[in-house]
Amino acid sequence: MSITLKLAWKSLLNRKTTALLTVMTVAISVILLMGVERIRTQAKSSFANTISGTDLIVGGRSGQVNLLLYSVFRIGNATNNIDWKSFEEFSHHRSVDWAIPISLGDSHKGFRVMGTNHSYFEHYQYGQKQALSFASGHQFNGLFETVLGSDVAKSLGYDIGSKLIIAHGISDVGFSRHDNLPFKVVGILAPTGTPVDKTVHVSLEAIEAIHVGWESGANLGNTPSKKQLEQVDFQPKQITAMMIGLKSKIQTFALQRQINTYPDEPLSAILPGIALHELWAMMSIAEQALLVVSVFVVIAGFLGMLSSLLTSLQERRREMAILRAMGARPKHIFALLICEASGLTLLGITVGISLLFTLLTLAAPFVRAHYGINIEISAITSHEWLLLGCVQFASIVIGFIPAFRAYRQSLSDGMTIRI
Repeated sequence: MSITLKLAWKSLLNRKTTALLTVMTVAISVILLMGVERIRTQAKSSFANTISGTDLIVGGRSGQVNLLLYSVFRIGNATNNIDWKSFEEFSHHRSVDWAIPISLGDSHKGFRVMGTNHSYFEHYQYGQKQALSFASGHQFNGLFETVLGSDVAKSLGYDIGSKLIIAHGISDVGFSRHDNLPFKVVGILAPTGTPVDKTVHVSLEAIEAIHVGWESGANLGNTPSKKQLEQVDFQPKQITAMMIGLKSKIQTFALQRQINTYPDEPLSAILPGIALHELWAMMSIAEQALLVVSVFVVIAGFLGMLSSLLTSLQERRREMAILRAMGARPKHIFALLICEASGLTLLGITVGISLLFTLLTLAAPFVRAHYGINIEISAITSHEWLLLGCVQFASIVIGFIPAFRAYRQSLSDGMTIRI
């Protein structure tokens, strides 16, 4: 076997250009296959870690995916709001440890504005139960103070002390802006890789204050001044949703049932983990499509390698005949071609993995900043080893085709050698 390996290595060195092109073809295939697999798993992990430590999300009666989308991902709008009295009742429930109110509906230059209170900064968690932290500044305390997500500050060039104008509704157009009520930036959150980064946070009282003089989305023309509003003690009347953390996980289903059957208004309580799983399942077709595309690229790479081996085989018939004349048996010719195919694939896998980790290291900050996907540069997982093993095994199967052809040709050519 050692002689066969040496012959295979010498043969590849003799065809350096062709071998190098084949190695790069396999390497690119491996980069795409492993890259798609790693990004897919990391995207799924980042998706699942968007919210952590929250036991229930409560909103107006609707489907759990819709409730999850607008409360966590800031996508879409609520079917109905929640009365503030309902929030107070459940926030003081004996099984509830903390509750975060959320009020949505306004925007600023394409970013959603969310009204909440200090409980949000104290109890909201993401990832592996990571709490929110400030890159600079602090929580809002004044009526017209705001805390920005990292993407908002970076995209719009805001810093501590900057002023911004909130618009009524999702469309940020001139006639819907609260121009006479500018907000001052007092805090900027550290990046989280979640929708928090794309959110403008203000107090619930501020949401009430900026809508004084507005009715059904229209300015009636009697909006008080900023100084007048700061002297009023605002109390929220309605909120969009609330997040609940319980003292004991055992009480989750009992409270969920109580909320879903609440007699005063129609409410829905969902478990974030189950809703996230359902939402990801709805997008699984895109995930599978990516995997199928990468598999076809690997197949294309192997077909290229097969074409290269078959083309070179015709030119190497004299080489095979000489080997037969020197005592090589047909099984040695067969093993030689198998070793060449396996060796090219192994080199391609090694180069591909090296390039993949280099590319992931360079691309990780960009992907995290623009797409919110945290790519961890970790060791190859057992599943990835299985994929690489399948690629290596496929190369042996592919190598059987030229090897069998060389085996048959060596039998006939070996009988009539012309040198």
